Amino acid sequence: MSERSEAIRHSAESGFLSTVRGPQDVKRMTPEELAILAAEIRDFLVAKVSRTGGHLGPNLGVVELTLAMHRVFDSPLDRFLFDTGHQAYVHKMLTGRQAGFDQLRQRGGLSGYPSQAESEHDVIENSHASTALSYADGLAKAYALRGEARQVVAVVGDGALTGGMCWEALNNIAAAKNPLVIVVNDNGRSYAPTIGGLADHLSSLRLNPGYERVLDAVKDTLGATPIVGRPVYEMLHAVKTGIKDAVAPQAMFEDLGIKYVGPIDGHDVAAVESALRRAKGFGGPVIVHAVTRKGYGYRPAEDDEADCLHGPSSAFDVETGKLLAAPSLKWTNVFAEELVAIADARPDVVGITAAMGEPTGIATLARKYPERVYDVGIAEQHAVTSAAGLALGGLHPVVAVYATFLNRAFDQVLLDVAMHKLPVTFVLDRAGITGPDGPSHYGIWDMSVLGVVPGLRIAAPRDAATLREELREALDVDDGPTVLRFPTGAVAADLPAVRRVGGVDVLAESSGRDVLLVATGAFGHLGVEVAGRVAEQGYGVTVVDPRWVRPVAPEIVALARDHRLVVTVEDGVRAGGVGDAVAKALRDADVDVPVRDLGVPVAWHAHGSRAQILADLGLTAQDVAREVTGWLTRLEGPTPSFADPDTNVLRRESAK
Repeated sequence: MSERSEAIRHSAESGFLSTVRGPQDVKRMTPEELAILAAEIRDFLVAKVSRTGGHLGPNLGVVELTLAMHRVFDSPLDRFLFDTGHQAYVHKMLTGRQAGFDQLRQRGGLSGYPSQAESEHDVIENSHASTALSYADGLAKAYALRGEARQVVAVVGDGALTGGMCWEALNNIAAAKNPLVIVVNDNGRSYAPTIGGLADHLSSLRLNPGYERVLDAVKDTLGATPIVGRPVYEMLHAVKTGIKDAVAPQAMFEDLGIKYVGPIDGHDVAAVESALRRAKGFGGPVIVHAVTRKGYGYRPAEDDEADCLHGPSSAFDVETGKLLAAPSLKWTNVFAEELVAIADARPDVVGITAAMGEPTGIATLARKYPERVYDVGIAEQHAVTSAAGLALGGLHPVVAVYATFLNRAFDQVLLDVAMHKLPVTFVLDRAGITGPDGPSHYGIWDMSVLGVVPGLRIAAPRDAATLREELREALDVDDGPTVLRFPTGAVAADLPAVRRVGGVDVLAESSGRDVLLVATGAFGHLGVEVAGRVAEQGYGVTVVDPRWVRPVAPEIVALARDHRLVVTVEDGVRAGGVGDAVAKALRDADVDVPVRDLGVPVAWHAHGSRAQILADLGLTAQDVAREVTGWLTRLEGPTPSFADPDTNVLRRESAK
């Protein structure tokens, strides 16, 4: 073990951090002890996240900020709302959850976001950004109506202020005038902290209720003075505003009617604490602008120009910050490379993303064609309607987001894009069960929700080859929107089709026609394995990959006519999913063949690895084969097509 690793291990297991059992322990510490504690917290974060993966950079940047919050306010009486929620690791540590970090984001361990099930100190599981201010507005109004003397503190940062909901909420917060502290964690490196006596003095002055009364009195007196009164007041007010703008670059907040303090050094506990205490005592909405550095205090994070080690997906080396796992071909990489290849030949292809350039692969296109890529920030609704505008202007936009985040822009997909039959392609990364980030990040809703959109077509590739092929097919569509969805992680080996029927790939078949197994997207390999297991029981199986799952291909209906049972398996919610769509298509065509659907139940499924969750849901080859065999044996009618399994061998030789 290196000296650095040993030092981190030692500080993570001893020192002041080991004595912190709750916020009260932090309140009793001296400034010198707080400085040591901050260093220990950073070592702890690096040590734990290096073993499990997680959001490292954002949490390294909010250590002092979180310490100051817990010294000024009294959680859980006072309510902390984190936006985005992945900034809450330090909060978890200071509220008695240090032991849970050994299993961070793993089955039975801590969530990567605030969680009501974990602690009374957590209010909302806020992993979809730009929502905390709306929660805070409602919560502050509720406490005011109930007469409860409780503070509401919303921590907004890591890009969340680029979301439109934040500005909608700010407008209402200003109008309501309830006590509410908004901490803007500005880690975008846009502003340098303004530190010193003048800035501190002006911050104190602006939050002094007497100052407001004096201003009102001056306004009334001068307003009543004929001729010179109004001009003098306007001059004085302009001077005050000019000084304020010089030291507070976010003066627009006060234009909304919300008091503003800052910018302050977010890595100075005393400075943050001083600002928060003044904000707490003001009695109305206050914004405290803290400038922080993402990844602060850990050299590999500070040196990472791309995202300051925002969220290593798995274990990494403490010395270098590099992932320990061997690199593998990722779905995202395949998409990114193919998109650039298409863009080379098609100048009409442009990219849009919502603050997810690197994670979705759009950054690869941006590096080659920066003028053809638009990152709109955390604003999925705007991204979709802006894409509609691009399409109206003769381009073919590719909107790349995580599947879970397109939920936020359903109205725009439906009425701004689809109703106008616009050629916009949505590429949904992390579709299906994604695992460690928990239920808010599972991309399990898209096939169900988007299935009701008229004219929209959904493709689900099973491997790298079909991803490339289906992306090109999507971009050739010019009379409506298309969706390409794929899971997270490594791409399985290519799975060639035995043959293609229309647009449907037949992955395996036998001479028997007992069951048609419709395997959606990445479940193609599972389908072939299931077919082999079921064939061992003497049943004939045909496995198909529909490739384009919505609308249901007529070839699926035709193939269903020749089988005794149709089974669908999908990595999405069953309600309204592919299984429902296939069943409806068969009913509409008067094909009286029973349909059984396997997928994700409509529920909130706890975080864990993708493999663990799929096993829990019965979506493994063994489980599916058992279900299919059971359904076949219970069907009325003739016995299996062949008594001898050897005569019912799956045919895949032509694909080899």
